[in-house]
Order: sequence, then C-alpha cells, then structure tokens
Amino acid sequence: MRFLRVYGRVLGLLGRDIRLAGVLAVANLLVVGLQFLDPVLFGHVINLLTGSDKLGANALWAQATALLAIWAAVGVGGIVGNIVVSLLTERLAHRHRIKSMGRYFSHVLSLPLSFHGDTHSGRLIKSMLSGTDGLFGTWLVFFRDQLSTILSVIVILPLTLFLNWRLGGVLIALVAVFLLVTGLVVRKTETAQRKVEGLNAALAGTAQDALSNVMVVQSFTRLSAEARLFGDLAQQVIKHQFPVLNWWALVNVMTRASSTIAVITIVVIGTWLHVHGLASVGEIVSFMGLAMMLIGRLETAASFVSSLFFKLPALEEFFAVLDARSSVPEKEEARRLWAPRGEVRFENVSFAYPNSGAKVLNNVSLTAKPGTNVALVGHTGAGKTTAMALLQRLWDPTEGRITIDKQDLRDVTLDSLRANIGVVFQESLLFNRTIRDNLLVGREDATQEEIEQACRMADAHEFIVRQPKGYDTMIGERGATLSGGQRQRLAIARALLKNPPILILDEATSALDAATEAKVSRALKTLMAGRTTFIIAHRLSTVRDADDILVFDGGEIVEAGNFDALLARNGKFAELVSTQLAPAPVPAPHLVAAE
Repeated sequence: MRFLRVYGRVLGLLGRDIRLAGVLAVANLLVVGLQFLDPVLFGHVINLLTGSDKLGANALWAQATALLAIWAAVGVGGIVGNIVVSLLTERLAHRHRIKSMGRYFSHVLSLPLSFHGDTHSGRLIKSMLSGTDGLFGTWLVFFRDQLSTILSVIVILPLTLFLNWRLGGVLIALVAVFLLVTGLVVRKTETAQRKVEGLNAALAGTAQDALSNVMVVQSFTRLSAEARLFGDLAQQVIKHQFPVLNWWALVNVMTRASSTIAVITIVVIGTWLHVHGLASVGEIVSFMGLAMMLIGRLETAASFVSSLFFKLPALEEFFAVLDARSSVPEKEEARRLWAPRGEVRFENVSFAYPNSGAKVLNNVSLTAKPGTNVALVGHTGAGKTTAMALLQRLWDPTEGRITIDKQDLRDVTLDSLRANIGVVFQESLLFNRTIRDNLLVGREDATQEEIEQACRMADAHEFIVRQPKGYDTMIGERGATLSGGQRQRLAIARALLKNPPILILDEATSALDAATEAKVSRALKTLMAGRTTFIIAHRLSTVRDADDILVFDGGEIVEAGNFDALLARNGKFAELVSTQLAPAPVPAPHLVAAE
C-alpha cells in the first residue's frame, strides 16, 4: 500500500537512531503493559468489594491494601515511562528534522541546472518546509503516542482473551470495525488529497513568482491580474479540499460515538454473560475500562492517520526531490583536476538536450592555449552558451570529449573542475548578504588585505568604502542597493579572489552604459591577465583584442581567426560586424512627434 510504503521510508530516515527507536518501542511496550493493568486492577477491586460480605475486615483490608499498593506502583511506573518516552522522542524528532532539512538543501544545491530550470524555486522551498514539518510531526506523534496504540492493539487485544474470551471476542470485533471504516476513508480520499497538495504547491509557486518580479507587476499594473490568478488557485484548493474534509469529519463523528457504542455493547453482552454465570462484575468493569482505553487510543490514532494522510503528498514530493539524480554523475574513481596551464580542448564535441533530437552543437573542435583570450560570437541560439555550459560540465557531450590540460572532464571531480573555472555572468548574481560575504564566495579563507587588493584591482574599493558600513554593508536581494556597474565590479573582484586558471565572461558588459562599461572593462583586463579566457559576446566591438574569435552558426564553428583576419575574409563574421555597424533606421514621423 502506497500509504505504508511512504511512512516506512519516513521511519527509515532515522538511520543509526533506529536503535533509539527500538528503545522507545520497548519503553512504549512497558507503558502499554502498565496501562493494561489499570482496568484489570480496577476489576479486581470491584470483585473484592462485591465479595466483601464473605471476608473478614482484616482480610478485606489486607487484600485491598495489596491491590492499592500494586495500583500505585503501576501508576508511578506509567508516569516515569511516559516522561522517558516524551523526552527521547522530542530530541529524536527535532534532531532528525534539522538533519533532513540540511540533507534536502545540500542535495537540491548539487542538482544540475536542468533540474532547476524545470522546477520552480518556490515549489522547492515549500517542499522542503512541508516535507520536514511532516517528518517531524510523524516522528514525534508516532513514538510519543501512536506506537503505544499499535502495541495496545497487538498486545492488549490478545491478552483480553485470557481474561474472558467471550468479552475479548466482542472487543476485538469492535476494534476491527473501527479500523475497517478508517481504512475505507483513507482509500476514498487519497487521490483527492494528492490533487489538493499539487494545487497548494502551485499556489506557493505563483506567490513566489509574483513577489520575485514585483517591479514587473507594478510597472505593468498587474496587481489585480496577479491577485485574481492567486485567488483562482485558492478557490481551486478550497473546492478540492472540502470533500476530503467532509469524509474525515464523518470519521471524527464516528470515533466520538464509538466509545459510547463500545461501552454499551460490553455492558449489554456482559450482563447477559453475568446472568448465565459466564462473567463476573469485575470482569465486565475491566472490559469497560479496556474498551474505553482502546477506543480512546484509536480516536487519537484516527486523528493521527488523518494528519498523515494530509501530509502524504507533501512527503511524496519531498522524497521525489531527494530521489532526483544529477544528469552529470561523478565517477567513483574520479580524481581531482590538476590544471596549472589551463589548456582547453574540445574534440569533435556534439550535444543535444534530452528529449530533443536536434543537435545544439555539432562536431565542434577547438583548442584554447594557456593564457589566451578566445571570443565566441554568433547569433542567439548558435551554441556559444551551450559550449561553455559543457566546459563547466553542467551537461555532458553526447559525442566527443572535452579536456583541460589533457584530462577528460568526465574523469575528474565536479568540485575540482569548477574550482578551476571562474565565471562573470551578464547579470551579477549576488546574495542578500554583506559585501564581504559576497566576496568570500570566491575564497572563504581570504584575508581582509586580499579582499581589498582584489577590489582595488576590480576598481571596486572606492565605492565600497563609501557605503554606510563599508565591506559590512548589506546589499539587498540580488544586490538591489547597488548599481549595475557596482554589482559587476563586485562579481569581478569575487572572481579575482577565486584566482582560477580558466575564465568565462558571459556578456559581462552588455547591460552597462558606455561610461560604466569603460570602468568594468579595465577591471576585466586585470582579471583576464595570464588566464585562459572565453568571452561570449554579441557586441563585437568588445572582442577586437581577442587572440582568437570563433564564429558559431547552427551549432558549428564556421570561422576562426583574429578580428582583422576575419573581417578581411568577408564571411559570416564580416556580415555580423556590418549588421551591427549599419545606421539605425529613421523613426516614423508619428513616433518622433510622440517623443
């Protein structure tokens, strides 16, 4: 059964603490045994009182004192047992909740960009929070309360047959009916609840999407439209949730009525048995207590199952993310990359995205000698960015191989590969942390002197010291408090601290104005000195000084050479240059008037 399979895995996450779980099981068994004695002892007291006319005062008090002493010892033992179970369970659940959250977080960060491109970040965050909350609640309630319920059903019910097999049979039948009805409701509603959880995830994703693009929402007056979209999804959640809640409300009513039904049944059948000499008054009272105890436990069990049922889709999504595997698996025997020179070779490399037959790269071969600047140019979609993604091993080639200093990328560890490659993106990707913390992403152990030196080389130190708290200034989400040029110079300083032998500049200045671009270009020249550098560029004026220019078209390198040689060839590159240098079309008169 899917329900049991998922929750079996929940318990399996306890790992080495499964021994502690075993201790909790034994402790719960002892607590259950002591609780079983409560109604039995009460029945003995009733039998003692009903037969008191046949005993002398001294004998009556002696037996009563012994029973009360045993009862008191049972009560104290139950209290101590419950304290031990509660303390151990709380610590177990809290420890493993944090551990599971850390495991999920690390796993998601390690997954390739192909996974993150297909999965909304809001959905991932919701999955982490909902999943770990579900794990915590399950561990806590199961070991603190519900394990004893299971043991009660497994241990106490058979023992009742030894007290009075007729009344025991009645009690077992009542419990079986209760469990059957609960099981039917679970099967009836699990598909609908899975639909509800999917809608809840979509709701979280929609909210995160709108909040992360709040400038677009406000600029395009999308407030009402986004609110309406969110409201429509919320209505869908309610529409699908209410029928599920109706079924569980029915179970709740039935569980509350079941204790009364059970006691009345025991009294009626017990009276008939007593009249025929088949059950004593004490046995009837004991079974009434046992029935109330078991049904009461089953009521909490039904509530627990209900909560588990509602958590099931969230836990399934949590485990689905944990089960996701990288599209670039690392070999067990992979070794660290040693790249003192930084020579890069593409050897007949072809690549097609999964589930797509068309090749994005076709038989690409190139050699970037150590310390040279190689520019990749071409129309959008020509394959430039994909080639650099393969160099970082975000994907593996479908044909051919890529080497750095004659080492195949598939034979080295991912960490060592990416440690040897620095990237300056078109959009500076910064954390909502201090300037110092963002710089230390480049190298965690960098000293303040090294940080300041890198920032001076990147032409960033002056604007940093003008900030309210200097290097300890918070820069907001994605560096929102800084200008585009300042963010880009921070990214360059971060790459300088990393000090990699290979560098990728992905349209690093395309979003900047001319004045800012001049400052950033000076910093980039400092960064590029002595490194094998790949420059992805659409603005061809930025690659005039490149040692080698590779012209991509349709996933192939159609031309290669320096700027002047390619221009003189009057081929594809010359066509791209002439297109960019062509005079802008004269605007229509009505547009000029509007301006």
